[in-house]
Order: sequence, then structure tokens, then C-alpha cells
Amino acid sequence: MFRTSLVSISPKVVIGSRQLHASPVALKTVTEKVSEVADKVNKGVGKTLASAIEKGERASHAAKETLETKTDQAKGKAQETETILKQKGNEVGARVSARQKSGEDIISLSVSLFDLNMAFNMDRSASATVPSSTAIPPLYSIPIPSFLTLPKAKEFSALYTFATIIISLLVLEQAVYRYKKRHLPGAAWTIPLIGKFADSVTPTMEAYKRQWDAGALSAVSVFNIFIVMASSNEYARKILNSPTYAEPCLVHSAKTVLLPQNWVFLTGKEHVEYRRGLNALFTRKALGMYLPIQESVCRKHLQRWLDAAAKDPSPQPIMMTARHLNMETSLAVFCGSHIPEHAAQEINDKYWAITKSLELVNFPFAFPGTKVWKAVQARKVALRWLELAAHKSKIAMANGAEPECMLDEWVRTLADPAYKGRKDFSDHEMAMVLFSFLFASQDAMSSGLIYGFQHLADHPEVLAKLREEQDRVRQGNYSQPLTLEMMDQMPYLYAVVKESMRTKPPVLMVPYKATRAFPISDDYTVPANSMVIPSFYNSLHDPEVYPNPEEFIPERWLDPNGSANANPKNYLVFGSGPHRCIGLEYAQMNIALTLATAAIMMDFEHDVTPQSHISESNYRDDLSKGWVSTQADATNIRLI
Repeated sequence: MFRTSLVSISPKVVIGSRQLHASPVALKTVTEKVSEVADKVNKGVGKTLASAIEKGERASHAAKETLETKTDQAKGKAQETETILKQKGNEVGARVSARQKSGEDIISLSVSLFDLNMAFNMDRSASATVPSSTAIPPLYSIPIPSFLTLPKAKEFSALYTFATIIISLLVLEQAVYRYKKRHLPGAAWTIPLIGKFADSVTPTMEAYKRQWDAGALSAVSVFNIFIVMASSNEYARKILNSPTYAEPCLVHSAKTVLLPQNWVFLTGKEHVEYRRGLNALFTRKALGMYLPIQESVCRKHLQRWLDAAAKDPSPQPIMMTARHLNMETSLAVFCGSHIPEHAAQEINDKYWAITKSLELVNFPFAFPGTKVWKAVQARKVALRWLELAAHKSKIAMANGAEPECMLDEWVRTLADPAYKGRKDFSDHEMAMVLFSFLFASQDAMSSGLIYGFQHLADHPEVLAKLREEQDRVRQGNYSQPLTLEMMDQMPYLYAVVKESMRTKPPVLMVPYKATRAFPISDDYTVPANSMVIPSFYNSLHDPEVYPNPEEFIPERWLDPNGSANANPKNYLVFGSGPHRCIGLEYAQMNIALTLATAAIMMDFEHDVTPQSHISESNYRDDLSKGWVSTQADATNIRLI
């Protein structure tokens, strides 16, 4: 209600007197005169005061009537406003109650509050003429805790729109995943945005096995990338042998590091013809030239191991030691004397950055300081030296020198009139091919070599048989250089290598991308642009082909009619189809001669640690190189 406060200020009339001093003689006369004058003054002042009082009373009465009129009007407005407020409040309550389960709650409440605010604003104009002390305080001036304060309508609208978009995208993500997955085994719903990202960061063999055991085909999603896992031999081989529908995709950063024009990314006819020109680099004649180079580097490194063990007999991790051995061996085989020793050391020092950049879960852009950026810098160094080696090789072959390495053999093959393939390879193209060979030899071949040492150390009876074979073939002359003919007489050595890579394959799976809708089975088609990943583990551990598949039994490969040799389609260590490893014979020979030379030069044992147990049982998978490979970085070897 309104309150009217009247304040009347009455003027005060102050009459000052003045004291007069006179002689007694004149006192009466003066007094009489003063009295006469005072009477006249009092009469005049009285009339004036009476007139003023009368006028004041009339003015006060008029003001009172005006104020009462204004007060009545204000009270009427107050009653009208109160009625409006009650109506609007009832509407708000009705709307909130009716829509409390609807996504329109926020907007409805916002509109209702906006209407109430408009009603208050209307009232303010009506009460503006009333003194502030008599006006109703507006509702929004009442102190309200900040956590109870609601945004205005426009803010609610923006928030609602944003929330709607986010919720719609999340719902769409689930719908797309369910649509692509269809009846395949796998999670019924995917974790919003990230999917199985956490599993890919810390993978375990148990998690992989659960996925593979779920079905021959199963589905998973990582960062909205739909993935179909193929665990059976049938589907794995179908993916590897279907270049029309799928191509190797490695990882997002692979083309940044290896360069998009690298031959490993070619497909179709172009890839087939390019590969045909490289087959000459792995003929038996070429392998015979590489063998003494490999053995020479191997002996040098093994002697370093022995010298280091003499100073420090404690167990040592073997991973980086084996990688350095493989790098020097590869560079010597590929480039020979065309690359200086300090250049080989520089490439060796920097190449680890390339391996780290090709992990499956990694920041994919080459920003300064990132793994991919460091890998690009390492690639530039490697290509610069490899291009120089290719240039020197061309000059040497043009001058009539005998081939001493892979580059020389390649240049001479291109110059052969009988050669019908492509002949115009630039120094840069040759360097990229060698760079891709380094890529394979540094990772898969290093893993195979490390597990070979571990298997021999863990199975002394196998190591004893291998040494017996070496004694027989070498006839006690352990310093005699190996030849291909001597290697042919070591079936048990090769059986050890094959069984080691079967038991613990260096590569578990290779990511492919479906370039179009891929009808992989009668009842399922892989959506275009999805990732489809063939797994090799189940093929290599099929109990029907490999009885007691978890056991390390090299003898299974000695029987030509045994199930292992009778089912070559199951041995997917080197893949299958047009992208099957072009250097598989070179890789097997390198691992074999290293293990054989180590067996005759030194004794060694496996120092079992908790990390070794993880490595043995779970592979301690290293999601690197775009394929999923095993890396025995927890393996410690003691030389005795």
C-alpha cells in the first residue's frame, strides 16, 4: 500500500524589541506615544497575519485534496498491479507444472519471468509521480542469492540452443555407431566422443583377446572412427587380398613422416608395377651379396656386447642394443660405403624419434616440439644422407664398379637392357624406398630378433640343438664366413626363427581403410571410410594347425607333411596379398644369422623380472608404427 507523508513547516515571526532610555520628566509622554504607535502596529500586523493564515489554510486544503486524489489513483494502480501479478504468477506455476518433464522448461520459465518483469515496468511509469518514499519497491530490487538468479530470456535461448546441438550430436553419434555396427559383437553403445580411447592408450593382450574372441568380426569405435576387427584367418586374408575395397592406412601422421608420395602408400596397378621393380633387390643373388655384410656387422656388435659384459656383468636391456645392431646392418646393406660412418651414427641417433611419432595414439600434427615434428626433422636428416648415397652409387656404377650394396644392385639392374620395368628413379625416390626399408627393419625385425634371444635363453634344450647344428655345418671353424649354401644346411635354425615369430609375432595386426563399401561376408558390409583391421594372432595360434599353440616347439616345422607346413595360409607373420612384406627372406636370414652367430660366440641367459613376465604373457604391446607390433623392451640379457 501507499504511504503519504505530509510535512508542514510554519513560519516563525520574531519581533525584536528595543530598549529606550528617557528622562523621568518625559517618561509618560513617551510612553503614551509608544503605546499609541504599538496599538497601530499591532492592529496592522494582526490584519496581515489573519489574512496570511486564511490564505494558508485555503492553500493547505487544496493541496490536501490534490494529494488525496493522487493517493487514490496510486492505490488503484497498486490494486491493478497486484491483480496482474497474481494472474502472471498463476500462469508461471501452470506452465512449469505442465512442462517440468519437457525440454521447454527453461524457455517457458524465461518467457513467464519476462512477462512479469514487463508488468513491473508498466507499474513504474504509473507510480513515477508519487514521491519515492511512497512507491512500491519493484520485485527485482529484492536481494536474491546469485545461485538462484536465472539468466534472461536471450541467455536462456543461447544456452538451450547450445545444449540442443551438443545433445543432438551425441545422439547422432550413438545412432551412427549402432547403424554401422548392426549385428556385430561389440559394445552396445560407444562412450561419447572418445569411444575405446582409454583401451588404446594402455592396451593389453587380454583386451585384444577378448575382442577377437567376441567373434570373427567385431566392432569398436575410437574418437568416432568406426573399426571392424577381423580375427579369423578367412577374414584377415580377405582384407589383405582385397585391394579393390581396402588399402593400408597406418596412422594419421604416417604420410607426414614418410611423405605421401612414398611407394608404400601406392595402390592398385601403380603399386604392383613399382613393387615389381623392387623385387630384383631381394633375389637369391642379391641376398648372397648381403649375407657377408650382415655377418660382419653382427660379429662387430656381438663383440661389443662381450666387451661391455666384461666391464659390467649385470643384466642389460636388449631392446635398444638390438635396434642399433639392426640399424647399422641395414644401412651397411642398403648403402655400403656410399654413406659415411658418422652419417650412419646420426641416422641411428635420430631414428627413434620416427618410431615414437608413428604410435597409434599420438598428436598427429607437426607442431614444433611434438613427436611428429621431431620425426620430420629426423626424416630430413636421413633422406639427405640417403639421397647422397644414391647419387654416389649411380656415379660408381657408371664408372664400372662392382656392386657392393643394395643401391648398387638396383642401379645396375636399371641399366640392364633386359630389364623391362621403370628405369627413371631419381635420387630422392631411391632414398624414400630405402627409408621405408629402414622403417620395417627397425621395428618388426628388431622385435623378432629380441624374442629370438629370449626364446633361446628360456629353452636351453633348443639352444643346445641349435649349437649342434652349427658345429655340424661349420665343422668347428667358427670364423669361417657364412654362405647361402651353408645357411641352407641349417633347417633347425630356420625352424627356431619361424616358431619364435609364430609364438610371438612381431606384428599383431595392420590397420586398413575401406575405400568403399566392403562386402566382407554374406551378412555384413563394412561401411566406406571405416577402418578394418585384420588380426594375425588367431591364425598363428590355431590349435588345429599348430597343436599346443602357446608352446615354443621348433620341431613342428621340420616335418614337411606336418600341419604347420601344410597350411601356409595361416602363417601371416609377413602378411599376405599385394602388400606382403617384400623383404621377408632378407628379414628371416638376418635374424637367423644373428642368433646363430650369438650361439657360437657367447653364452647368455634371460634375467626374468616382473616386466619380463608382463612382456611374456601380455606382449607389453607397443602400439607403434601404425601397425600393432610387440616390443620386448623389458627383456634383459646377461652374457655369461
